[in-house]
Amino acid sequence: MRWFKANLRQSIYGLLGNPVLPSDSVLESGTEDIREAMLALLVEAGGRQFANVTRRVRYANDVQALWYLRGDLLAALASVQGEQAARQKVLRVTRMFQGLLPTSLNSRPSSLMN
Repeated sequence: MRWFKANLRQSIYGLLGNPVLPSDSVLESGTEDIREAMLALLVEAGGRQFANVTRRVRYANDVQALWYLRGDLLAALASVQGEQAARQKVLRVTRMFQGLLPTSLNSRPSSLMN
C-alpha cells in the first residue's frame, strides 16, 4: 500500500507542475557528465590559463553549482575562441542539465542564444 501512495502522490505533484525529482544515482551520474564536459571545454581552450574556473568546476558541490558556473565557462571560452563559438559550446553543456534541475532554474527560450 505504501508503494501506491508514493506513486499517487508523485503523479498528482506532476500534474500540478511539480515534476518528480531524479533519483540520486541519475543526479550523480548527470552531474559528473556535466562536470567532465565543462572541464574538457576548459582544457581544449587552454586549461592552465583558466585554473581558477577549472578548480571551481572540479570542486562544485552539486548540479546547481555547475549551473551557475556556466557564465564563468562562457567568459573563459569567449576570451579564446570568440563569443559565438563559446555560446554554441556552452549551449551543448546547458542541454545536459535537462531533467536535473528544479524547473525554476531552467533556461527560458531566448532569441539571443540562436
